[in-house]
Amino acid sequence: MNGLRRWARLALGMPSFVRTGQIGDGRENACADFVEATAPRGDVDAALAAIDTFATREAMLVNVGVEKGALLDAAVRRADPALAVELGTYCGYSALRIARAAPSARVLSVEFSAANAEVARRIWAHAGVADRVTCVVGTIGDGGRTLDALAGEHDVTAGSVDLLFIDHDKSAYLSDLLAIEERGWLHRGSIVVADNVRIPGAPGYRRHMREQQGTRWDTVEHKTHVEYQSLLPDLVLESEYLVG
Repeated sequence: MNGLRRWARLALGMPSFVRTGQIGDGRENACADFVEATAPRGDVDAALAAIDTFATREAMLVNVGVEKGALLDAAVRRADPALAVELGTYCGYSALRIARAAPSARVLSVEFSAANAEVARRIWAHAGVADRVTCVVGTIGDGGRTLDALAGEHDVTAGSVDLLFIDHDKSAYLSDLLAIEERGWLHRGSIVVADNVRIPGAPGYRRHMREQQGTRWDTVEHKTHVEYQSLLPDLVLESEYLVG
């Protein structure tokens, strides 16, 4: 029941989180402090373990977590990306997992909260991956500014995105995917992983992938659990792009 109680407490702060991307009680900065204090510098495994320990023992975090993180790791290895793009940085945990699973990849993580970006950068610097993991502050749905920045400042070009991980505003999953697809950044064989498709839920995204099954996308639905507990069911969708 500890996981359910933690999620109940977290839910009380959800309106603030939707607006700011942070819970609002300092837990994100406290997590970075904990990583810097307990994980040896330059050790990605230790940094990830420290975040997991903090989320389990100190304060609930909305990272992808251990169980679903293993699904992400496997998808990254299948994609073998030169370039991975992430929507939703939060504290930088999933970008760390991507960097660990694909040590030669460049990772671009898009985050609308500048405060979260600073937390993530602290953690990445401590873990020793800041030279290949970059946070871009913005949002895909801002009229093209962030998409233009990814293209003009970070060299995202046609067919260059090998892996896309989506874990941000659930209502924007589908619109942001379509915007990236419209730019032509995906290629045949690109892999898109989407977290929290059941809880909090992204029904429009799931419906779209089902409607496009076998034509534009080949999707596997992984049954799993909400992060850092084992009672609440969740879904991670892993989709391979069939176009191009």
